[in-house]
Amino acid sequence: MKTLEQRSNSTRRSGKAIRSEFDELLLRHASTSGVKVFEGLKVTDIKFSGERPVSAVYETKHGKSKEINFEYLVDASGRMGLMSTKYLRNRRFNKSLRNMAFWGYWKGGGRYSPGTNRENAPWFEAFTDETGWAWYIPLHDGTMSVGVIISKESYSAKKAYLASNGVDDSNTTLYIEQLAHAPGLLRLLGVAKLSSEIKSAGDYSYSATQYAGPYYRIAGDAGAFIDPFFSSGVHLAFTGGLSAASTIAASIRGQCTEIEAAAFHNTKVGVSYTRFLVVVLGIYKQIRSQAEDVLSDINEDNFDKAFHLLRPVIQGAADVDPKLTTEELEETLHFCKNILAPTSPQMHKEVAERLPNLTSPDGPILRTSAVAKITGEDEDARNVLLEVNARKAIHVMYGQGHFGSETFEGFYVNLERGKLGLVRA
Repeated sequence: MKTLEQRSNSTRRSGKAIRSEFDELLLRHASTSGVKVFEGLKVTDIKFSGERPVSAVYETKHGKSKEINFEYLVDASGRMGLMSTKYLRNRRFNKSLRNMAFWGYWKGGGRYSPGTNRENAPWFEAFTDETGWAWYIPLHDGTMSVGVIISKESYSAKKAYLASNGVDDSNTTLYIEQLAHAPGLLRLLGVAKLSSEIKSAGDYSYSATQYAGPYYRIAGDAGAFIDPFFSSGVHLAFTGGLSAASTIAASIRGQCTEIEAAAFHNTKVGVSYTRFLVVVLGIYKQIRSQAEDVLSDINEDNFDKAFHLLRPVIQGAADVDPKLTTEELEETLHFCKNILAPTSPQMHKEVAERLPNLTSPDGPILRTSAVAKITGEDEDARNVLLEVNARKAIHVMYGQGHFGSETFEGFYVNLERGKLGLVRA
């Protein structure tokens, strides 16, 4: 019988779905699993007893105000983030990821790499003007999701230019014009036609100073969001949801105190966020060739817990200096950006046959300088080893198995069905 981690490793596949349909599936599954679902309501206020939330005031679709009491609160209110923005007031935006996103849906676009095992895979491309990147994601109904991400500074300058030239619908015009800086994406679009309005979101990268407290947990976009890169929002939502369920179950079952349970959730969400943030920042520095300081956006304690395996490699010493320096962060960003090294499944197979120990998930983590020395002029081997090493440093983000293998605040999660909770390490 395969373990949970083995099953996770053998079935790691990504899927493409229309967000509204995906949300509907999750909601109906929760309902059939025993959750009482109330639709057409809007929570307006939360009432407290000291620091503990005890009830919520909500409005019905007919405008009537009602109140409901509860033992535990899980705030999954999305970007609105009722607890973080209205009561804790602890949301902070990432200065180095002040971006604008625009997206729309197209019909009649082409397929990526037809006739290969990568056919119809998503396409991501950095803009030639170094202002951001674009995505091209085929959905199951034949529609293509096409999005544009540009820096806030670039957006402001381009929008002002369009306004000075009398352009009314500047967002749509900017979106179309920005696609011209993604020639590979344009080739995929071909004769496709835009079939929707252009939607936008700005200053969407944020985190919070805490994600849990006495009898409440914050999960998903309600607490933090980084960037559309790697579908980090979905990952953090499921991570936060599972952590909230695990810690609440542990508190109810007496496996720990409520304070200990809240501390685990705070650290788990914070570390998961930091891992993704460092990878995304590394990619953006490559896309924009930027030299701005990003140290102020990194929580040092979460960084240490997220990259404890990588820090000795970066610092080149067995005894790690706990102080995070700009130099170490820059090196880590440079290291993690290689998760997008230009490789293919065939390249991985061929290099693994020649260098099985170095490409093994259990192999050592190598510095980029060591990889260059080992591979010499072999570009394929260099790119594969750079990607493999980058993935080793963050692989614990993926799959349910990491919940049972990582210890935070003296606990790890028990994922056995019927026994969900925390185990003291």
